[in-house]
Amino acid sequence: MPNESRLTSEGNSRIEIKKSIFIGHCASVSSPAEAADFIAKERKTYPDARHVCYAWRTDGEAANQKSSDDGEPSGTAGQPLLALLTDNEINNAIICVTRYFGGILLGKGGLMRAYRESGLAALSNGNPVIMTPGRELKISCDYSFYEKLSRKAGLKGWTMENVGFGSEVSLSLLLPESEVKEAETFFADESCGKVVPESGDEILIPGETISLS
Repeated sequence: MPNESRLTSEGNSRIEIKKSIFIGHCASVSSPAEAADFIAKERKTYPDARHVCYAWRTDGEAANQKSSDDGEPSGTAGQPLLALLTDNEINNAIICVTRYFGGILLGKGGLMRAYRESGLAALSNGNPVIMTPGRELKISCDYSFYEKLSRKAGLKGWTMENVGFGSEVSLSLLLPESEVKEAETFFADESCGKVVPESGDEILIPGETISLS
């Protein structure tokens, strides 16, 4: 499963260059429809803005990415924003930069730098991380073992999801692929072999924060 990067939160930015205001906003999206909805909300938020430029990418393939200069000179806005996503391998994300024109022309090079700076600041605030190969383990256990697992997961940074409480506790444990053997040893030792996890789907989980370029 190849590594990629994704945003872990929405990010915002605001810069002023020669009286023009550039407002950046980035977020996670998983489809062209979600990207279209995001752009529509930006236009509604800033109805009097001169330009709402954007770029989005849902899986890295050319058929599933798009950019727009929204009336700015060709190549000065959408392409610099899309390059931020492609160069940093950020998938399932959108960047919008809304411009309020200040009356002073920036020139093609100035516009490209302004849109890139605004988009870069927004992405940085969106905390992009490298997604690394992981595994879902499905577990049923008694309450005593659940308390032990909760402490272990907290120390290791493993994620517990879909926790159900009944006569036993059922849950899904999400952890890095490289730590599955450690988890299995923990289950065997701490439960005397009673807890045997069911291996679920291969997944991607958040890893280190990336340095944007």
